Amino acid sequence: MSRGSKTPVLIVGSMAFDSIKTPTESVEMALGGSATFGAIAASYFASPRVVGIVGDDFTDEHLAAFTNRGIDTTGIDRVSGKTFHWKGSYHANMQDRDTLDTQLNVFETFDPKLPGSYRDSKFVFLGNIAPRIQMKVLDQVEAPTFVGLDTMNFWISSALGDLKAVLRRIDLLFINDEEAFELSNERQVIVAGETILKMGPKYVVIKRGEFGSLLFGKDICFFVPAVLLPRVVDPTGAGDAFAGGFVGSVARVGEVSRSALAEGMLYGTVLASFAVGQFSVDGVLELERATIDLRREFIESMTNYS
Repeated sequence: MSRGSKTPVLIVGSMAFDSIKTPTESVEMALGGSATFGAIAASYFASPRVVGIVGDDFTDEHLAAFTNRGIDTTGIDRVSGKTFHWKGSYHANMQDRDTLDTQLNVFETFDPKLPGSYRDSKFVFLGNIAPRIQMKVLDQVEAPTFVGLDTMNFWISSALGDLKAVLRRIDLLFINDEEAFELSNERQVIVAGETILKMGPKYVVIKRGEFGSLLFGKDICFFVPAVLLPRVVDPTGAGDAFAGGFVGSVARVGEVSRSALAEGMLYGTVLASFAVGQFSVDGVLELERATIDLRREFIESMTNYS
């Protein structure tokens, strides 16, 4: 498919309301979730098809955040009950946080069944949900070209067998450095990346916050610095925006090449940097493509020494 075409991207994950407290500000019941951030970020490059579950407190106004971005919401299951709600508080460094409350609500019964129109999706992002559910989604996709998957320390410690099984079926794992250390039982980033590659994925992206991110693969290693920002408002969802921007960018190119992966790293970093600039999805909801590309050029200039 030619560059610039709106390629479908399947995105499966949580849809939630987040109540967030930082040292200076707070917000209640803001739109969040891995599928939400991932789909909105991907929509700048591709045509997302989102699968998730929400309660009857999820209004048409909330849904408009998706439809206004051209996101296919056929796969969103709207049921009776309350939407998943997470409440957390960030420390002064805006990296460490405490979970104050987690109410799974309707998300506890999440059992994704892909609409028939979604099963031919070639590019897939599986958000941070139980590995057994991620596996169930893959069983319903006919012949994906590229599958990116996110996970977290909870699944590493509680569902390692399921996680290792699904890692053998994906192309790329998104993970932060502490999670990579836990999964690999290593303490050096490069060794952790090489160890995780042996578990099955063709590529691993290790995110390191303000220290940038690294992509590892066979005979390939990329480093992309983080965007230097004067202020971080809310880090929630930045990793999902990174992944959505990455997979959407690769889908836009239409192939999994060295240059496509490098472009995915750049655009993922850009979308994450916008996500942290405001609460909820506000930082990524109404961007101009020219603004995104300008920040991408800024990142490239940070490592251009000519």
